[in-house]
Amino acid sequence: MQPDTRRRLGRSSVEVTQFGLGGAAFGNIHSVVSEPSVAGAIEAAYAAGVRYFDTAPLYGHGRSEVRLGAGLARYDRDEVVISTKVGYALEPRTPDRMPKSAFVDPLPFEPVFNYSRDAILRSFEESLRRLKTDRVDILLIHDPDEGVTLQPGVDPYAKSHFREVMAQAYPALDELRAQGVVRAIGLGMNQWQMLCDFAVAGNFDCFLLAGRYTLLEQASLHQLLPLCEEKQISIILGGPYNSGILATGAVANAYYNYAQATPEILERTRRIEAVCARHRVALQAAALQFPFGHPTVASVIPGARSAAELQANIGFFEQEIPADFWAELKSQSLVDPSAPTP
Repeated sequence: MQPDTRRRLGRSSVEVTQFGLGGAAFGNIHSVVSEPSVAGAIEAAYAAGVRYFDTAPLYGHGRSEVRLGAGLARYDRDEVVISTKVGYALEPRTPDRMPKSAFVDPLPFEPVFNYSRDAILRSFEESLRRLKTDRVDILLIHDPDEGVTLQPGVDPYAKSHFREVMAQAYPALDELRAQGVVRAIGLGMNQWQMLCDFAVAGNFDCFLLAGRYTLLEQASLHQLLPLCEEKQISIILGGPYNSGILATGAVANAYYNYAQATPEILERTRRIEAVCARHRVALQAAALQFPFGHPTVASVIPGARSAAELQANIGFFEQEIPADFWAELKSQSLVDPSAPTP
């Protein structure tokens, strides 16, 4: 697969490269990433033909947007596609009040869920300033479930801002799209169930689905993806490595969905790795390429902490994978037998 191949998002005018760069690492998720490393990752991505870059105010409480804006400033703005998000309002905090966060050394703000019209428009304007741009190509409503499904076994509707989003946030994004300062709108979530409801309720161009259609997990295949195909909603696939294990393999302390992998997930991953070994396919290559079997998937956006990490991911993305490999995974029920494969 080629990273610079472009795919259109839904009925919008936006075309994204099928390999994009996710910006959570630029916000120092779990550990600090240096400014030169961030700049190097962005430069390496652009050199490889990547033209789609995703970020969010949540990532480093604004730090990721600042870094991405600085890194892209040297390039023609019309040549790149930027997505960011709304829904987490960044409220100033005092230096002695450190919020609980997955991000190390965040900027002096505290993210607060707020899907009101005023908060959405204010957040968008603040993002434009941090990104040093006058427009955003894709604007996504972030975590209207407050990310509850990152906790195992939790009801996906345990927290829901669905009504507020459809009453206030969605109309605001729809207006921004009509004005042309945003060209495509959607949602970014770690679950698929509520996205089905949004697909029916609004006119969205794309969904950023994080970790829910991967080599290890295809539950969204039978409800969300057919609905998106019917509604002409494209999928941007975040978290293709399921937060770690599909990049590291089933090593000790491997991470799956932001927590240590269970014995069951470790065993399933080992079985997939055995198939990979027989066919001389890198596990990472299979993880990055698998989602593209489905016609709704427009882009996959792994993160990178350095130019070397970015270049490694590009190499995995370009690796040729034989059809027999996918057939064996299906025959062993390691992926859903009905899942389309590249």
